[in-house]
Amino acid sequence: MTMINWLICAATALLPADTSAQRIVLAEQSQHRIVIADVPAQQIIWEWKPALSNVKPAHMKWFNNPSEAKVVYDGKYVLTCASGGGVALVRIADKKTVFYAYAGGNTHSAELLPDGNIVTASSTDNYLMLFSVDTLHAPGEIYSKKIPIAFGHNVVWDKQRKLLWSAAMSELKAFRYNFNKAQPDLIPDTVIALPGTEAHDLFPVYGEDALWLTNTTHVYKYKLSAHQPEQCNTPYQAHIKSISSGPAGVPVIIIKPKTSWWTDEVIDTTGKRIFFGEGLKIYKARWVLPNSFSYAP
Repeated sequence: MTMINWLICAATALLPADTSAQRIVLAEQSQHRIVIADVPAQQIIWEWKPALSNVKPAHMKWFNNPSEAKVVYDGKYVLTCASGGGVALVRIADKKTVFYAYAGGNTHSAELLPDGNIVTASSTDNYLMLFSVDTLHAPGEIYSKKIPIAFGHNVVWDKQRKLLWSAAMSELKAFRYNFNKAQPDLIPDTVIALPGTEAHDLFPVYGEDALWLTNTTHVYKYKLSAHQPEQCNTPYQAHIKSISSGPAGVPVIIIKPKTSWWTDEVIDTTGKRIFFGEGLKIYKARWVLPNSFSYAP
């Protein structure tokens, strides 16, 4: 059994059992933390802060202003990164940071690759960073590699096509992965022109072969089989920081900043409030749901 598989097996619980509850995971910057909130109860029920985990004191600043949070490994872990440059894989059951490293360059997103390695996107210095995930070595001792990309804000693994997608400024780029656990690499594959500029969020549409895409002016649903971006019919179009959907009956949620790049509420695409927390600085919000587009069920 590999180390990462052992870690998955070791996490036996997500949160206190309540299958009826709708939950969202938030990148919350007022306290530099990741939280999970129960929507019906309007309460935060779980949080991770590097200072309360096993992150070394010298590395705490890496996790200033968290910029991504997504559940992985059957809902037992959270993958997160921060503008301070850090990326971390956190076990929900005991809040242990089982892996973390430094990507730098104003890290905006992270993705899990099929072999357990991790890739991040950094916007300031324009690159993706690949990490060979090794839980037995210190952050500075693991293999990493930079891949240049414009305006790095997002990364999504496509398990069906075995491609990594990243929307770079005004292009959707696909990369092939070399599946080398010890020395991961990406090989450019496809470049597709996109409408608009400064592509920001890229995230799977729940239950569809499509990706949500946001930029400075619009929200799109990009249907991969047709290579066709479809502009969404929503009053909220410009500067959406994150978008996330679920099965029938679950609203599509977005983050529309109120101040700078954050907000204190999660809304749906009609503007209805889904979750609110006074004083919160939410940068991204995702439903806590399986992601069959990227990961094995």
